[in-house]
Amino acid sequence: MSKRQSRERSATRNLGGGWIFGRHAVLSALSNPRRYCRKLLVTPAMAAELFEGHNAFPLPQGLSPEILSRDEIERILARGAVHQGIALQADPLPDIDLETACMPQDGSRSVVAVLDQVTDPQNVGAILRSAAAFGARAVITTERNAPPPAGGLAKAASGALEHVPYVRVVNLSRALEQLARMGYWRLGLDGTAPETLADADTTGHIALVFGGEGSGLRHLTAKNCDFLVRLPMSEQVESLNVSNAAAVSLYELARSHS
Repeated sequence: MSKRQSRERSATRNLGGGWIFGRHAVLSALSNPRRYCRKLLVTPAMAAELFEGHNAFPLPQGLSPEILSRDEIERILARGAVHQGIALQADPLPDIDLETACMPQDGSRSVVAVLDQVTDPQNVGAILRSAAAFGARAVITTERNAPPPAGGLAKAASGALEHVPYVRVVNLSRALEQLARMGYWRLGLDGTAPETLADADTTGHIALVFGGEGSGLRHLTAKNCDFLVRLPMSEQVESLNVSNAAAVSLYELARSHS
């Protein structure tokens, strides 16, 4: 393993590993019957607000909050974890395969977001949140070069991780081919494309494909798209952050077919 890979793995562990933190992310996980919750840490103030009295938030059977100071919670998680006084250690959600998550059903239109090596957990979490807001069926990424579904990703997703399948595939090109067999048109976002997303034909099932931070779509990924499209932008701005581009694109598809 290279020194860079070792640092990346260490950073991933430090972002929380199996920990979910932040009020919305934790409460959504506690409400999800598919989650196996192991340990709940809360500050005294958060315990009084959420888990005491007649309107106490319902907890899974056998789970009781462990009361710790804010500093104690921070030492258990990692430096920089914005936990808001609450953290949950939970097993990952059961894996879901691409076909189960994305196969169109009941004649309704399906939209999915595909991420080509988007590595920042804040970006991926924000994309999951946009996917939930605008009705996307799933967010698809690679097993490697993508953040785990916990820690900073879960915090940024603000509960969306419990509702939108986060599908991790071994080979993105094969996944795109499988989506095509399911009836999806694959639209890659590329700032140099001649056609805008708004002008493209987006009828039918759509897989929006987004490139990684800075590098954009890889050549092979772009080759596996049916069309390349761009977002219209002022000349004053060269590009959008990938999570912003995903939010605008998912909104445009939802708006144009509402």
